Amino acid sequence: MKFFVDTANLDDIREVNDLGILDGVTTNPSLMAKEGIKGHDNILKHYQTICEIVKGDVSAEVISTDLDGMLNDAELLADIAPNIVVKIPMIKEGLKAIKILTSREIKTNCTLVFSAGQAILAAKAGATYISPFLGRLDDISRDGIQLVEQLVQIFNMHAYKTEILAASIRSPMHIIQCAEIGADVVTCPPDSILKLLNHPLTDIGLKNFLADYNKSQA
Repeated sequence: MKFFVDTANLDDIREVNDLGILDGVTTNPSLMAKEGIKGHDNILKHYQTICEIVKGDVSAEVISTDLDGMLNDAELLADIAPNIVVKIPMIKEGLKAIKILTSREIKTNCTLVFSAGQAILAAKAGATYISPFLGRLDDISRDGIQLVEQLVQIFNMHAYKTEILAASIRSPMHIIQCAEIGADVVTCPPDSILKLLNHPLTDIGLKNFLADYNKSQA
């Protein structure tokens, strides 16, 4: 399972990348705004900087909702770097855009997926990734993990090449559950990934090892 980090913060991206386990990055307009990145040109430059830090796929989102606008946005984003993946919303015009961009050999990530039906349509259109939003489903008392499990079964059965990119991750447990059911990718806040490092028995064990070593040197 690949690990993507869901942020536009360059320091956070570098921190996780330095661990040697980062496979890519996902971003969106909300994450850009959170970092104070304003203006079209500045946003494009920020994407370029992220692509220089990370070798893997970097998802950059279109801001248009009509077909021509999405295609124009996609071409601008794809020109930034070879590892850009264009995020397209799961709407009717978005589905058309995914089909066209796939024919142009531009990678796509169909975002805001909340049902198996939506995911199947995106896979049929040729999306590189589909992003089911687990946490947002959980927020309305639906089981996000159950959706990912359903998608894994369907995609395996029909040999879809589209990768399942579990998004809206809220905790380290979400990451473990996604790994257990066979998600291709998880995209997470940096904190959720870093929390996987922690276990009290590791801390106690290390403390004891160091204490015993110090005693042997006395």
